[in-house]
Amino acid sequence: MLLVYTHKITPRLSYVFKHISLRILGVQVAFTTTVEDFIAHDSLKMSYTKQPLGSEFFVRSHELLFEQGLSDLDIHVQDWEHTKCFFPTNEKSNLPYDIFAASFYLLSRYEEYLPHVKDEYGRFVGTESLAYKNGFLQQPVVDIWAYLFRDALLAVFEDYEFSKRRYKIQPIIDVPMAYYYSQKGLLRTFGGTLKDLYRLRLRHFYKRYLVLAGLRRDPYDTFKWIITKQKQTPNKFIVFFLIGDYSTYDKNNNINKKEFVSLIKSVADYCRVGLKVSYFGLDSFEIVKKEKQHLESIVNYELEATRNSFSKLNLPESYRNLIELEVKQDFTMGYINLLGFRAGTCTPFQFYDLDYEIQTPLQINTFHLFDSALLKKASLLDKKEEMQRLMAEVKKVNGTFAPVFHNHSFSNDERWKGFRDLFSYVLDSVDED
Repeated sequence: MLLVYTHKITPRLSYVFKHISLRILGVQVAFTTTVEDFIAHDSLKMSYTKQPLGSEFFVRSHELLFEQGLSDLDIHVQDWEHTKCFFPTNEKSNLPYDIFAASFYLLSRYEEYLPHVKDEYGRFVGTESLAYKNGFLQQPVVDIWAYLFRDALLAVFEDYEFSKRRYKIQPIIDVPMAYYYSQKGLLRTFGGTLKDLYRLRLRHFYKRYLVLAGLRRDPYDTFKWIITKQKQTPNKFIVFFLIGDYSTYDKNNNINKKEFVSLIKSVADYCRVGLKVSYFGLDSFEIVKKEKQHLESIVNYELEATRNSFSKLNLPESYRNLIELEVKQDFTMGYINLLGFRAGTCTPFQFYDLDYEIQTPLQINTFHLFDSALLKKASLLDKKEEMQRLMAEVKKVNGTFAPVFHNHSFSNDERWKGFRDLFSYVLDSVDED
């Protein structure tokens, strides 16, 4: 067990030390403000305060973990080993940076509570983030810092043996639209037909009626392939179905259609199923509650996980609604147009509510790759190499790689050519070593 001496035990301090020590390094952690207890401890220990007590392992603390609310922080990112960090300490400190305060800043999404630029959907813009501007978005820096902390501890506590965690994957499959042509109803089918003819999209018109006549599989109906892949791997996929009402933003099939309900049930027999919260559900507790209850009635078990439409987050409201509904996990945190680590980590962590200054029971699972972000790369080889670079960063710290694919990205559409191979490569990466 790691014992931490500090002048004040705060919720922020407890939160971030548990993430780094327990979740990443696998070491239990406790805290004390009593010098005698600290001296008597005969295992891993460190002081985290302004001045060392003596010659112990010491990290000079930044004020961030002892504050409440938000403040205007002066952040200068600097190079450190093979990564970057901020909140420098001093020559007495065993670490040149206060990795605990820096980690808290990233994990709590502190910058997303401050005034910031939003896109047309009201989302935080990734290019405005501290990580993107300073060139460390594509590194899980919190995990890297944790391993540098471990190495520094081992230089002092040479006989201590840290447990080793293993690289994992968490495949995420988004289903904003289960079928492109099928199960749309007479009105939507008629409207789609008129659009095809008006825009002279004769290939679409031809495909539509081949599918409706049962002569060709719907291009978005890749679920047989998904289930087959699930049967071949022990790593459970989590498939998020959008079941909200039809709107300008959400255009999935009607949940009252028997075929759509049957599809969700069949996928739930093999994969984990989660709720893709509709766009208008993002700001409405009642809508999310209704959608959650509806999905639970289909799969016949309590919903554990959600993902928001358009990967939009309204902090902290989005997460507070989920907590009130007793949802255990969320998979929304990430950028749809940038590869990397929005919260600086590849380890699931608890949501910390900066307004209430508490750690919540909601687990945040960040995603690190969004399939459409790879479309910027021309060749399949370039796409694979980009994904490999990201996976290699996760493997260095034995973290969890979480990519988001869609049911339509496994279609035969030319745009998505090779994405089945990319998904299979992710599945195979667990056994590479």
